[in-house]
Amino acid sequence: MKNIRQALVQCLEASGGSGIPLPLATPSSSVVNQLLDLGSLDEEAFLSHLATRVGLGYVATPLPDSADAPEMKRLLPPRVALKHRLLPLKIEEEEGATRKLIVAAYDPFDLIARQAVAREVDSAVRWQIAPRKRLLNAMRDFYGVGADTFEEILKGRDIDGADLEQRDEANIIDADDEEASVVKFVNTVIREALEQHATDIHVEPMEDKLRMRYRIDGRLREVPVPENIKQLQQSVIARLKVMAKLDIAERRLPQDGRISLQIGGQFIDVRVATIPSVEGESISLRLLGQEKFNLDRLRIEVDLRAEIETLLKKPNGIILVTGPTGSGKSTTLYTFLSQLNTEHRRIVTIEDPVENKLPGVVQIAVRPEIELTFATGLRSILRGDPNVVMVGEMRDLETAEIAIRAALTGHLVFSTLHTNDAIGGIMRLVDMGVEPFLVASSVRAFIAQRLVRMLCNECKEPEPDAEVKLRELKHTAPILTQVYRAKEGGCEACRATGYKGRMSIYELVRLTPAMGELITHKASSGQLMQQAYKDGYRPMREYGVRKVLAGHTTIEEVISVTVAEAEQ
Repeated sequence: MKNIRQALVQCLEASGGSGIPLPLATPSSSVVNQLLDLGSLDEEAFLSHLATRVGLGYVATPLPDSADAPEMKRLLPPRVALKHRLLPLKIEEEEGATRKLIVAAYDPFDLIARQAVAREVDSAVRWQIAPRKRLLNAMRDFYGVGADTFEEILKGRDIDGADLEQRDEANIIDADDEEASVVKFVNTVIREALEQHATDIHVEPMEDKLRMRYRIDGRLREVPVPENIKQLQQSVIARLKVMAKLDIAERRLPQDGRISLQIGGQFIDVRVATIPSVEGESISLRLLGQEKFNLDRLRIEVDLRAEIETLLKKPNGIILVTGPTGSGKSTTLYTFLSQLNTEHRRIVTIEDPVENKLPGVVQIAVRPEIELTFATGLRSILRGDPNVVMVGEMRDLETAEIAIRAALTGHLVFSTLHTNDAIGGIMRLVDMGVEPFLVASSVRAFIAQRLVRMLCNECKEPEPDAEVKLRELKHTAPILTQVYRAKEGGCEACRATGYKGRMSIYELVRLTPAMGELITHKASSGQLMQQAYKDGYRPMREYGVRKVLAGHTTIEEVISVTVAEAEQ
């Protein structure tokens, strides 16, 4: 033990951590673990020196040999590897037909791990040291999410899906339930999705496998899962349906449900939708955190924010947010409502479904099966003396007319439309059958928005072709700041994507008297656009360019979600 501590002290000094005190090992955590947990240590330098000091190889990027993967998983099964934080890298064939398994770890002094490997592996083992974070990520990719739990299930525990319903106590997904391996496996999938800031989980049966994908920053990423998970497809799907309080016996019709979860003291709402397919039921889970909504989080440009705040002070009228599905319209509307949510205002919403619960706001969910539609619900809301009303979506003429009547009788109304731009919202209402003079007299503004991925601040790099690419966005002014691009291959912080998180870009069209006059006389969209420019309109691409010049996103992201002026 004395020699080990001496080696650790020398490695700390060599890696620039001479001022860090050496902790004592505890039953629950080794000295190496505690040192890495401090966060103030150069992990790679420290472990590299440690590998040299103890005579082991150092692997900066642990990548298992795919050719040996099946055999390595047999030799070092997930229940051992994941428990002791080990990763098989390669099988070396030596003279005399002997084989040697190369195993990576980050703590070379973990004798319990070494003993577990000695009991499990029937060949010689050569140890190497790898950085902890990269090792853990590589383990997940190699064995698949929840692989240790899955292995227990295959041994005969909890295979019967009928048992799952009896164990559905509380949906606290970090609870330790030793008796329910299927429950633990599903919990692991959801927990990992939350840790990676995924917005959706898709469980999709295929002919030869059960595919799982997370939607992270608007992009779908396939999740590595245990190879034989197809065997437990019905059990996994049954567990999810039980959590959502759906009928587990009904497999022919789509179903919708909701799960309330708790993880780390935070409550999460999950919307669940099942779809019957030829290979079995496909399940989609939308993860909705109980987040706080405020204008600062929307990162709206200063001049646009001033216009929005002016609109929110209006006593009546309609404010419509437009954009395709998944463009962040609901988040924007919730933010507006949170801004207006005071004890002096009564705010009522009707939504399909209620995505986030707002304290102090009366929220109604549409239920067509009992004839509670947007139109019928809105009529009832207006009889309840509201100050502010939110309609989840204007889908038909009846809903639009009631909303307009509400705006004309002194209510501030928020809603959404599915259109490509702000001017398109005007044309959409007219196409629905709303009289142009009613649009002109009731609507205050149309706000269009899109979501773009944000650059990872840890690995973003200068864009060498900034001037050429910015010309595609019609930006010809001198570039006074550094423009960045996503690093190919990314880094650990962004899981090799180059992007981390998303933000909105907007455009706003105010219905000024001049604009209202054009709408009343059924002007074309081109004429409306010309007037909008006279009234101070700025296209979405211009706001996107501002985000590029501020170093928040890339030129490619802005181009991908916006259209050029000539294309409108």
